[in-house]
Amino acid sequence: MPARPVWSGAISFGLVTIPIKVLPATENHSISFHQYHLEDMGRVRTKKICEIENREVSNAEIGKGYEVNKDTIVAVDDAELEQMPLPTAKAIEIVAFVPAETIDPVRISDGYYLQGDGQVSAKPYTLLRKALARNSKVAVAKFAWHGRERLGLLRVRDDVIVLHAMKWDDEIRDPQELAPKPVDITKEEIEHATALMDSMTVDDITGQEWATDRYTEALEEVIHAKADGKRPPRAAEEEEPAGKVVDLMAALEQSVQRAQESRGESSGEATVREMKPKKTARKTTAKKAPTKKTATKKRGA
Repeated sequence: MPARPVWSGAISFGLVTIPIKVLPATENHSISFHQYHLEDMGRVRTKKICEIENREVSNAEIGKGYEVNKDTIVAVDDAELEQMPLPTAKAIEIVAFVPAETIDPVRISDGYYLQGDGQVSAKPYTLLRKALARNSKVAVAKFAWHGRERLGLLRVRDDVIVLHAMKWDDEIRDPQELAPKPVDITKEEIEHATALMDSMTVDDITGQEWATDRYTEALEEVIHAKADGKRPPRAAEEEEPAGKVVDLMAALEQSVQRAQESRGESSGEATVREMKPKKTARKTTAKKAPTKKTATKKRGA
């Protein structure tokens, strides 16, 4: 089923206007949980209560408001927001083109596909797409969504223009205080780390290996087991290593060898020093599954 547009407007490219629809470029396949009362498995829901009348109100009775001070609240409706004198209220306004490598990935957020809206958009849309694809630059734009003006990045994916929401400068935290204190790293250690990177390098991240969400699969196994009245699977327990690995070179060399072996490659001339083996995990006897099935508990009459 095709995705539904989340916004419609136009791309403003100088004096060129391109009518477009904005569609989500990604899907969320995560398992969602509801909240339940553990005593009788009754659904727990969130109610919207008016503090003055002390009663639940419907969505039709709810509007936006800004608290100027304790005694003053200013109500703002959707029509007033749509009529604000903001150039980007109904347009994705391209303001600059920059080399793609100058955009810090930490600024990039959700992605959206931009679809031409109507036959009139076909030629200018194709023109912008081809111009973007022909050089290494990306377009930086401004647009207004969800109550605020945002920065955006436009690029080409296959034959479609993609819009990525971006963070403003002041929304990016300074990471300097998180960096570790200076330590001595030898040239040999750097070379071994680079060799490990080379041994783990792939051409792209498409294919089955990159399409599997192991957390969701494991969660599905837990849910199915409990629904069938069985004990859910658990990770094998392992003993903690007796001590920390302090030989960084040995760890790097062994990692290179394992990466090469996993890809069916020869380890070449890499020399691997023996590391102290980890203790074998103790086998544990599974406890008898409880007879009470909380996952399938029926609601009270």
